[in-house]
Amino acid sequence: MPLIVFASSQLLWVRLAALLFTCVAFSVAAHGASLQNEPHAGLADWCIFCWAFSFACTLLVLLVEHFGLQARTPVSWTNFPITIACYAALFCLSASIIFPVYFLKGQRYSREVRDYRIVSTVFSCLATVAYAGEVSLTKARPGEVAGYMATAPGLLKVCQTFLACIIFILISDPVLYNQHAALKWCMAVYCICFILSMAVVVLCVGECTGCLPIPFSKFLSAYGLLAVIMYLTATIIWPVFQFDKQYQRRSDTNTIIVAVLTAVNFLLYLADLAYTARLVFVTV
Repeated sequence: MPLIVFASSQLLWVRLAALLFTCVAFSVAAHGASLQNEPHAGLADWCIFCWAFSFACTLLVLLVEHFGLQARTPVSWTNFPITIACYAALFCLSASIIFPVYFLKGQRYSREVRDYRIVSTVFSCLATVAYAGEVSLTKARPGEVAGYMATAPGLLKVCQTFLACIIFILISDPVLYNQHAALKWCMAVYCICFILSMAVVVLCVGECTGCLPIPFSKFLSAYGLLAVIMYLTATIIWPVFQFDKQYQRRSDTNTIIVAVLTAVNFLLYLADLAYTARLVFVTV
């Protein structure tokens, strides 16, 4: 039986490390961490999904590159691997925070169960570092011709969509935006900007940017300006209508985190607009 031999490189070793770390993280958690009857079982499922998704996508990238199937894949291979690596880094980072907070801190279990959970947490952190290393190795360098997702605006799109997903989770359970029309506007901002950012990611990965009725660069500039304006309004409106005593709202952890993430995403969209303007108006 022939052996599968991979050509050695720094990027290969980083991907193999990420593959190993995510495999250990979700295998150990699923086998001996006793997560089935936890009150936060949904968060446990999220953590396992993060590790399993990252493992599966990394394995796919390794196999496609080893067998030279990049040209036969229905996606842009200059954009797909780094997009997956960036999402995987964020997924594993979220799992590395959520898992110890909800399943280690202040919990009393048998020594064996606790050890399993500690191992999952440690390997999740290692996977985060490995994926961050992969992104660092594959991102575009100054003057280098690369896919859009390997540039700073492309990576910012990934971060924007990821933070939006976290916001959706926080404001949906319990529902935090039904008390006032202004808060519903904030929800609309999160949804519209998420859909447009995700559309850009899909268009780039699927090599469909030429299908737009206007040049892709003009679409990015117009959308970036619109997103900055919309997120600026949400950054102001959300804390005013959630924390002002005039509206009789009682702040809790979720509303505070949403306010912080909204401000962070506003800064990401602002940086995205600045980078996009530079790419469009300086390099052209």
